[in-house]
Amino acid sequence: MNGSVHVAIVQFKPRKADYKSNLARLPQIFGQLEKLEPRPQVAIFAETALTGYFVEGGIREVAITAGELARDLDDQYRQAVSTARPLDVCIGFYEIWNNAFYNSALYVTLGGDKAGPAITHVHRKLFLPTYGMFDEERFVDRGFEIRAFDTSWGRASMLICEDAWHSLSGTVAALDGADMIFVLSASPARGIWPRESEGQVPANLKRWERLARDIAEEHGVFVCLVNLVGQEGGKTFTGGSIVAGPHGDVRGQAPLWDETIMTVTLDTQDLTRARTDAPLLTDLQTMMPHLMRTVDRIQAGERIALSYDGGESEGGPLTPASAGSKAKAREGAPSAKKNAGNDGKSESEIPVMQVESTAGGPAPLEIDGALTEGWLVSFIRDEFERRGFKKAVVGVSGGVDSAVTCYLTAKALGAENVVGIRMPYKTSSKDSLEHAQLVFDALGIEARTIDISGAVDGYLAEEPDADPARRGNVMARQRMIVLFDQSAKYRALPVGTGNKTERLLGYFTWHADDSPPINPLGDLFKTQVWALAKHLGVPDVIVSKPASADLIEGQTDEGDFGIKYAEADEILNWLVSGYSPSTLVERGFDSGKVELVRKRLAGTHWKRKLPTVAMVSPTGIGEAYLRPVDY
Repeated sequence: MNGSVHVAIVQFKPRKADYKSNLARLPQIFGQLEKLEPRPQVAIFAETALTGYFVEGGIREVAITAGELARDLDDQYRQAVSTARPLDVCIGFYEIWNNAFYNSALYVTLGGDKAGPAITHVHRKLFLPTYGMFDEERFVDRGFEIRAFDTSWGRASMLICEDAWHSLSGTVAALDGADMIFVLSASPARGIWPRESEGQVPANLKRWERLARDIAEEHGVFVCLVNLVGQEGGKTFTGGSIVAGPHGDVRGQAPLWDETIMTVTLDTQDLTRARTDAPLLTDLQTMMPHLMRTVDRIQAGERIALSYDGGESEGGPLTPASAGSKAKAREGAPSAKKNAGNDGKSESEIPVMQVESTAGGPAPLEIDGALTEGWLVSFIRDEFERRGFKKAVVGVSGGVDSAVTCYLTAKALGAENVVGIRMPYKTSSKDSLEHAQLVFDALGIEARTIDISGAVDGYLAEEPDADPARRGNVMARQRMIVLFDQSAKYRALPVGTGNKTERLLGYFTWHADDSPPINPLGDLFKTQVWALAKHLGVPDVIVSKPASADLIEGQTDEGDFGIKYAEADEILNWLVSGYSPSTLVERGFDSGKVELVRKRLAGTHWKRKLPTVAMVSPTGIGEAYLRPVDY
């Protein structure tokens, strides 16, 4: 690197699978960069920045060649910038190359006095996550190389998301001479539990920060980690992009959730100081030939025997077991004398510290209230913006779930854009109506009360033998009819209120409570909803009362379950994290309660899926023809 380099981190929120509209926003961004002082020399965008990440089978429609992307970027740049000064851009995209699709990163120089863009390098992602929420290897091929390349300001390399989770990737880039490593990521946020002294950020973002700092410090390089922002199918990209210096220090960090341009000036002399203070890269360059020989032997399946004093060996200190004699233990060593020294008295014993060995467990149920609030408010705001709605309708029952949903929605959209609807039946609790009114008054949202007794009784008059469960389901489905009709009236989007515990235990009416198109609480256990309610300031009378579906007089959720929410949440948290019922019993959980929860969980999977369709073609929807809900 020569002198200083001015970099711009661009946290960009793409519109899903809409390459043209995302591209059309770039002239504004380029124009902003041009006005900055000092003017950035390179602008770095995230993984799949112009299409979004979770496009699944839609990759076939959004993938382009590196040359096409470079020309499009150059056209947008020249529209925005009249000067002849060039700008380097590093950006992630879905690439089609040699009749295959890749998750790639392009480094290109735009503008200047050349006739067109100058492509410097294309990196194709090596490590393709195919686990949990990811299915990348199903849709793209993997690359096989990590290379550094020369730019006008120094030597750089690019990694894409999971590439950086393998420490060898940063090593290869540094060994190839990279002074700066760009890490382009589209990593959805995970983890809302509190962490002391780490700030209010998702748990996996702290892991990303450690990765960036470790790569930088181990190799004496700069690392620019750029994260996508926005929502894709309920998955929230964090932002929080990071620039790390060669001592492992954070030079700059962008905010969570929001689009941002962050500029940082980096000094080449910092590289020299860091590599002098800790010449780890030099050590690695010296030892690499020896390490590679060991790797070759491991790959060949050779057993390596270490020789030591007193042993017989051939061929040096590292010898395949078959090539020389086995090392022998040293013979004739004098035995240690008991109670040696101190005139036969024993020396003071070394203190012993015994630590009880404990296996791992699932993520904690505790939540960071402020982090969770910001996360869910961002989710609601982005979903409404993407779907083209400004107003929301929420069914308000007087319970904690609907109250929390109202509070979050009002924060996201403004109280003037939220309509709360009470839908009582003639047997509904009077307290439910009063507690719903507390929410309306506290937030100042528009309130409607629509009695469903006539509609429900009109149908049940034809079904006089309907049992309480059937009657309750009719009420729940009638409420959804009202909610969706009111959404049409107000040109509003219905917001769901169901929590994760209810969803996992199947404690909801199918095609009723689960019908609204978005749900901010669906991945929060009931105990977490209570904690969030306290953080938001929901009236205590709502938070502290027994939870009830209020479909039958005197009904409570925990009475229906046969187990308290706090116990159910603990057991569910372990089960959905991959722990077996027998493991829970071994850890002290009551076997009867574990079995009760397991049976409800295992017996209600069908309620969490769309209707089962007979697959008779090679293009079955949701099986072969794959497009995310927000495509």
